[in-house]
Amino acid sequence: MAAPFDLALEALGWAGTAAFATAGALAAARKRMDPVGFLLVAGVTAFGGGTLRDLLLGLPVGWLARPDLAALAALCALLVFFLAPRIERRVALLLWADAAGLAVFAVLGAELAARAGMAPWVSVMMGVMTASFGGLIRDIICGEIPLILRREIYATAAAAGAGTFLALEAAGAGRIIAVSAGALVAFGTRAAALGGGWSLPAYGGQAARGAADPEPGRDAPPGA
Repeated sequence: MAAPFDLALEALGWAGTAAFATAGALAAARKRMDPVGFLLVAGVTAFGGGTLRDLLLGLPVGWLARPDLAALAALCALLVFFLAPRIERRVALLLWADAAGLAVFAVLGAELAARAGMAPWVSVMMGVMTASFGGLIRDIICGEIPLILRREIYATAAAAGAGTFLALEAAGAGRIIAVSAGALVAFGTRAAALGGGWSLPAYGGQAARGAADPEPGRDAPPGA
């Protein structure tokens, strides 16, 4: 029988999967996709980060052995297809569920990488990837600038949680303490950003022009 702590992690994982899939389906709704598009974008958002992590670590892709999670993501996608306006109005609840999923996935992704023998910095990267790269792929598919490349404190929260977990584990703390503290740091950082409107500074200078600019002289002053 699973321990209460593992059951709590499983429940938060379900909530996070549902939140990620729903966010993906809402992005598909804004792009007016068909049901196949909803299923695809919801699935990529829910499982894309974990899939990339497992492939890079040379591990079996976890969600392929969890038809229950795949069914949950599909159900969320189809519910949004029929009820998108009603679900969109509850976006605040979705953001908090997403923050819980971010926290759990960041820590468990880092733990999985550490158990596979990866260095701490790689484990932090795997935690960030698990928590945020599904959304990155979603935004690319939908033709948007990825959320983690904008001013939102999202990947930073995942990195803080993963780093806290690894530091406590290296210090000899038990798994329950390390996982709980890491998840709380990630959730707290994301929650503070949501509640306080925190964001990272964006580049505010003049855009550089060079060989990569398709029209380097377009905005140049006369005679430049």
